[in-house]
Amino acid sequence: PSEEPPSEEPPSVEPPSEEPPSEPRLGELTASHVTPHSVQLEWSVPEGTLDSFTVQYRDAQGQPQVVPVDGGSRTVTVPGLSPSHPYRFDLYGVWKQKHLGPISTDAVTGESGCGPFPYPVEPEEEPPSEPRLGELTASHVTPDSVQLEWSVPEGTLDSFMVQYRDAQGQLQVVPVDGGSRTVTVPGLSPSHPYRFDLYGVWKQTHLGPISTDAVTGERCLCPHCTLCVAAAVEPEKEPSSQPRLGELTASHVSPDSVQLEWSVPEGTLDSFTVQYKDAQGQPQVVPVDGGSRTVTVR
Repeated sequence: PSEEPPSEEPPSVEPPSEEPPSEPRLGELTASHVTPHSVQLEWSVPEGTLDSFTVQYRDAQGQPQVVPVDGGSRTVTVPGLSPSHPYRFDLYGVWKQKHLGPISTDAVTGESGCGPFPYPVEPEEEPPSEPRLGELTASHVTPDSVQLEWSVPEGTLDSFMVQYRDAQGQLQVVPVDGGSRTVTVPGLSPSHPYRFDLYGVWKQTHLGPISTDAVTGERCLCPHCTLCVAAAVEPEKEPSSQPRLGELTASHVSPDSVQLEWSVPEGTLDSFTVQYKDAQGQPQVVPVDGGSRTVTVR
């Protein structure tokens, strides 16, 4: 009897098994948009995907801090930092409960008040340009005073200062407020040449000087000269009694001026003279016309 050939069973074919996903790979970590109180971190993941990320760093007191980040992010801003402080940031990737990394970067926060800022800011206005002094001229020159005038073609100034040397060679200073464009320098000596220097003060900076020269007039002794007396008077028929001075008081005292007031209980006077010594001990003279009862000594 013929033997039946053994039946061949078809070979079993196993379904192809899926290859396990390869482990993700972290790229580089960089710091950008650094401000005094924050740092923005950016990173890449060249291969694979991660479940989440963790940023670790030490604060200014040396305490470890952790910032969790979701797996789909590639950037995070770390806030609450201290100005002008160096930081090292370590970024870990979490994949299947496994920590990959770290990748690291260093950054130093900016000084307090400095940018750049992570939010839009209005452009700063340009600082005002430095003012410019014009010309200084002398007018209304008398035997004991000179009026100065000047211009400021550009900008505004906080104050002005006039400097000159008196007949004794001592330096004198006349302060002037920033809104003025003229000042009268009193107490000068007749027939004397003077050089006046004017400085502008702007943001605690001295600008200038601009200068001008002037010679005071001669002291006239003519009894009817308009420079010496306010008006000619008729000779009195009877001799007048000698005038009597009253009291002198000081009022409206400021750091650089004193207002004086006085009375004349009897008679009239042709003029007055105020004398005092300045801070350097030099005698100073302030002439006042006979009709006045007050003067400000600057």
